[in-house]
Amino acid sequence: MTRIAIVGGHGNIARLLIPILVDGGHQPVALVRNPDHTAELEGLGAEVVFLDIEQSDEADFAKAFIGTDAVVFAAGGGADGNAERKKTVDLGGSLKSIAGAKTAGVHRFVQISAIGVDEPLDDDVDGGWQAYVAAKRDADIALRASDLDWTIIRPGGLTDDDPTGEIVLADKVDRAQVPRADVAAVIAAVIDDPRTHRKQWELISGTTPIADAIAAAVA
Repeated sequence: MTRIAIVGGHGNIARLLIPILVDGGHQPVALVRNPDHTAELEGLGAEVVFLDIEQSDEADFAKAFIGTDAVVFAAGGGADGNAERKKTVDLGGSLKSIAGAKTAGVHRFVQISAIGVDEPLDDDVDGGWQAYVAAKRDADIALRASDLDWTIIRPGGLTDDDPTGEIVLADKVDRAQVPRADVAAVIAAVIDDPRTHRKQWELISGTTPIADAIAAAVA
């Protein structure tokens, strides 16, 4: 059994990921700020550890990661226009997670990013979106520069549609949508696959089964 820490453990993707990990024989450890989420997450099969991403420091993250074998960074500051929270959650949370994982001796790290964040934005793009893109881009840069066994998944537009189990996974893809449930399935599939270490892919819905898409991407 592998213990997997999930930063942003009550997020939409995290709550879909937890039962998939449980079914795969793993023990998810959901890191959350709000105690009110405990019963729901335990009902899905997760252990719950309390961690406030914005208020906690690197040492707090390291303490939360002790005894785990992998970290999934699934946190996000939300879809609102609060640019500051993109810096403190999407970027700051990732940076503290990377540092905490190193301190705790956890080498495996999977990060959920976003499609196209390396591309330049038009000057008239909303400031909140600019902050979001910059935060995801810089978090990915920091993770790639680390000595962790990282994988970065950059999904397209997220939907709440039922999973299809069929995707496109490549270094660069055309912008399109993908169900959150399929993103969760991809994360679960790569988490203990050493072929995916130090790989970054964009992800959208497609016609290739997830296992075959991963096999093709690593090849």
